Amino acid sequence: MALTGRTALLAALGSLPVGIWAPGWTGVLAVNAPLAIACACDFALAAPVRRLRLTRSGDTSVRLGDTADVTLTITNPSRRLLRADIRDAWPPSSWQPGTEIAASRHEATVPAGERRRVTTRLSPTRRGDRHADRVTIRSYGPLRLFSRQGTHRIAWSVRVLPAFTSRKHLPSKLARLRELDGRTSVLTRGEGTEFDSLREYVPGDDTRSIDWRATARQTTVAVRTWRPERDRHILLVLDTGRTSAGRVGDAPRLDASMDAALLLASLASRAGDRVDLLAYDRRVRAVVQGRAAGETLSSIVNAMASLDAELVETDARGLTATALRTAPRSSLIVLLTTLDTAPVEEGLLPVIPQLTRRHTVVVASVADPHTAHMAASRGSTEAVYEAAAAAQAQSERSRTAEQLRRHGVTVVDATPEELAPALADAYLALKAAGRL
Repeated sequence: MALTGRTALLAALGSLPVGIWAPGWTGVLAVNAPLAIACACDFALAAPVRRLRLTRSGDTSVRLGDTADVTLTITNPSRRLLRADIRDAWPPSSWQPGTEIAASRHEATVPAGERRRVTTRLSPTRRGDRHADRVTIRSYGPLRLFSRQGTHRIAWSVRVLPAFTSRKHLPSKLARLRELDGRTSVLTRGEGTEFDSLREYVPGDDTRSIDWRATARQTTVAVRTWRPERDRHILLVLDTGRTSAGRVGDAPRLDASMDAALLLASLASRAGDRVDLLAYDRRVRAVVQGRAAGETLSSIVNAMASLDAELVETDARGLTATALRTAPRSSLIVLLTTLDTAPVEEGLLPVIPQLTRRHTVVVASVADPHTAHMAASRGSTEAVYEAAAAAQAQSERSRTAEQLRRHGVTVVDATPEELAPALADAYLALKAAGRL
């Protein structure tokens, strides 16, 4: 039960003549007794809240940056008209800052024996599962002087998936893949090392591709077509340790790594390769293994949804051992981690030969574009010091990358916006060179 602002206003207005013309208990009773009777009647005419039946429906998943609509159906089984204010409570990260009040509050009028729907639009700001909290309903009488109030708990959850902003690059990368596969109308043969088929020679074909034995058996010149190797194994390894928690721009490094991993997984599955995922810091945080081609991307997206960076130092030896168990035969291992000097020299470099001995290894890292901006700063003493610090950081990062390359590792170091397409290009280059 709750009094409304209208009741307080009427009581305040009634106290003015009482104080002027009839101060005392008689005047108070003359004003407040009718008001109390009106409140009692209003309360009696308000629809009961406890008897309402509530159900939910709507979206169960949404990509970060998009909106999800969750519908609340209110059924009024009583014989009174329901006039209600409704608050549909969700965690604060379910909305953009400052929009929670407008998005979570609704007004509804439900006649007796009928039902109405209200829709709550969520705009999540973080990945993970968002669980509905309680639904608070305040039911008013016709005078809106007194109200009944109650709470219902209606279970519902919405999984917030990674944004996958790099999917805009997928068409161009698939076009390049088709060129490598020899399935486009270009005057170059399909690159790769696996023989695909024979076809008739056309002007512009590489003469080294002519199959003289096949040509001798027919009346036209035949050339071999090639395609990149298929059915190769790719293991995406996400480092979820403390270095992945650092923010670059508005998002953690882990989010940029996930975006790059999703583009590569989508491209590789289209290319006929098998893709697995491993997330690790000091223990396995997520693993996706042995999925069919059509299920790979959705499985990886769902596994990434609840991942967060852990503020612990990554165990490089444990990560390497787990990766070797997950990829028992020759594979492409893509390690999305940092290129900071200390973690690489103390953790990754001593164990990287165990991976490169049997596998092709790519290390992808998120670079901070602000460092390049600082390196170009001039004009003041403070700016010069910032430029010197940035130049030193860039030099150490380049030296770390060169140490990895000496072990046969392909290094991709790019800003968050450029990391995903750069990693996809590195994969296509390895495929074209027959190194997978």
